Parts: sequence; C-alpha cells; structure tokens
Amino acid sequence: MTAIVKLTANFERNLASVERFLLDAQAPFAFDALIGQLLDTVIPNLELFPLIGPDLLATRAGSAEVLRLQKSLYQQAGNASIRQYAMPDYVVLYSVSNDTVHLLSIKHHRQLSFDLEAVWQTPS
Repeated sequence: MTAIVKLTANFERNLASVERFLLDAQAPFAFDALIGQLLDTVIPNLELFPLIGPDLLATRAGSAEVLRLQKSLYQQAGNASIRQYAMPDYVVLYSVSNDTVHLLSIKHHRQLSFDLEAVWQTPS
C-alpha cells in the first residue's frame, strides 16, 4: 500500500524560512538541492515506508519539559503518530494517520528549533 504525502502550511512556511536561511548563509544552490532531495528521496521513501522514522511520542522523555511537550503533541495528534525523518542537513517532522503522511515541519540542523504550536493552528 502506498501512502499519500501532503504538505502542511507550516511545512511550506518552514521551507521559505530554510530558503532565507540558506540565502543568508550564501548557499543559494543548497535550497535547490534540498528540493531535489525532498522530491527524489524523502517523499518516495515516505510513500512506501511511512513508519520509517522514529515515533517521537513513543520516545522516553528525558526531562519534564520534553514530557510536557510529548503530552501536548499526543493530545493534538489524535490517532496520528508524530515521526522524524533525518536527512544529512535537515530534520523533517511528519505525522502518519491511516494511509496519509503530513509533512509538518522542516529545519536545517543549524536553525534553532521547531515551532510545533504553529503546526496545528488554523488560518484566520
């Protein structure tokens, strides 16, 4: 069975942020390479193997802050699992529910953090 991969608005905002980050770092061709990796490797892998990344909600929390974040994500995710796909220079967070994969967020390893609350915000 092949999963359907969909981009969220937050993922698209993150891509724009990564592009600005790479332009500021004077690495404009790196963004084109990222898009190529997403289209040629990441998305096809997730279509065939949606459970490929570790389940972040099943990971043992090492601090009260992580435990609080996990509980919040668990409540918001419903029946979906929240997983991580590690690339050489990027980390992708995605959810899996039934036969659908939603790309939630992407960051370059040198960017600071994920804005997970924005993932579930509905547009005004």
